[in-house]
Amino acid sequence: MQETILILDFGSQYTQLIARRIRELDVYCEIHPYNNIPEIGDHISGVILSGSPFSVRDADAPIPDLSSIKGKLPLLAVCYGAQFLAQHYGGEVVASAHREYGRANMTMINHSTTLFDGIEEGTQVWMSHGDTIKSLPGNYSLIGSSKDVTNAAFKIDDEETYAIQFHPEVYHTTDGLKLLKNFVVGICGCTRDWTPASYIETTVSQLKEQIGNEKVILGLSGGVDSTVAATLISKAIGKNLYCIFVDNGLLRKNEFESVLDQYKHLGLNVKGVDAKSKFYKELAGQSDPETKRKIIGRVFIEVFDEESHLVEDAKWLGQGTIYPDVIESVSVKGPSATIKSHHNVGGLPDYMKLKIVEPLRSLFKDEVRRVGKNLGLDSSLLGRHPFPGPGLAIRILGDITPEKVATLQEVDHIFIQGLKDNGLYDEVWQAGAILLPVQSVGVMGDERTYENAVALRAVSSTDGMTADWCHLPHEFLARVSSEVINKVKGINRVVYDISSKPPATIEWE
Repeated sequence: MQETILILDFGSQYTQLIARRIRELDVYCEIHPYNNIPEIGDHISGVILSGSPFSVRDADAPIPDLSSIKGKLPLLAVCYGAQFLAQHYGGEVVASAHREYGRANMTMINHSTTLFDGIEEGTQVWMSHGDTIKSLPGNYSLIGSSKDVTNAAFKIDDEETYAIQFHPEVYHTTDGLKLLKNFVVGICGCTRDWTPASYIETTVSQLKEQIGNEKVILGLSGGVDSTVAATLISKAIGKNLYCIFVDNGLLRKNEFESVLDQYKHLGLNVKGVDAKSKFYKELAGQSDPETKRKIIGRVFIEVFDEESHLVEDAKWLGQGTIYPDVIESVSVKGPSATIKSHHNVGGLPDYMKLKIVEPLRSLFKDEVRRVGKNLGLDSSLLGRHPFPGPGLAIRILGDITPEKVATLQEVDHIFIQGLKDNGLYDEVWQAGAILLPVQSVGVMGDERTYENAVALRAVSSTDGMTADWCHLPHEFLARVSSEVINKVKGINRVVYDISSKPPATIEWE
């Protein structure tokens, strides 16, 4: 089995970042809830305990069972994990006099410990905690301090167990990646063989064994995930993969035709299905965002099921599920609050008797792109911005009509093409336009108008978990605004969204 770093999640907003940094070191890792620890086999090289929004002093604080881990495997405890190791084994954790949040500098480092190999005093770290470790148990040795946090790092004597009060996974911790490398390579002894080439070789081999000569149906979206998933499955089983690309009438301008043309060049076995009228009919009069999502999901399954029955003896459904989808569907402490329904995780209706195959299930988005590049996929396809599963339906606030879709497609086309023409597209992680249910007064020529407003949205991000609005040049935004108002009938006002995630989401619905 693949050598693995196990990350136990206590609900921290940064847990995925830990995993992403470990993967950047070409080391495979998995995130599991602290209360659902998998069997500790020989393939587990080390364990990391994440931070948490909880306090170890809370009555219902998360308490992991580390009996199969502590003292037996290398262990790195981060923030809450460090406080748990101190409090649970005889030390004392108290509320900080003031919340320790933000940049700090290490004033003392024990250079004899492998964890801090090559890291000097003064290095910047990121603190984010409301509690602090007042005292350590007797067999714990202090290995790092900052100005305000004495017990910023410690090691348990006679164990490869380390703990730090700061977050090495965030970019603000200058030597964070070096510290993680010291742990996973220097302490855990990982061989760094988790590469796109090795992933492709292993996955194609597993797919051949898993699927054999049976047929797979896969719904393509035109996005990176489904395209890479389809290419991997095709590499394993060839023409036994049947791809279906559904036009739900909510795609970008000319996207259905251009994507089908791209897939033709990839040699994929693809059938395009025009189902616009069916989606428009079902969406008529519906304004609630979650209702719209559920209708689109249901109708897609109906259309997909109908087309699937035309493929005789199909046994499998291929999906482009990626690792963040999997993580977000598992809650640390009971079911999470639903922010929005997800388009991948959750399975199929009972009447679709297909087994699921998900070749990207263990990858983050940037890893999917690296695998796609290794597969030889075109950079223009791999560099496509993410596009929501429900399409333009959640970028039209309110009910959906073909006329509104056509209007938004024109605005979106001007904006996206403008980003490409001005060399800005690759600097943006995701962009689009939102049609607002707002009319405002304008003046065109000598006439007053009372027409719609649109919002432009462009964000930078690495994985969509957090995002910041892009500081696009004012001159560019002015040109796009002018072109939209002059060319798109019914629009007389353009605004630019300068909200970050959190607290806002990337999409408006």
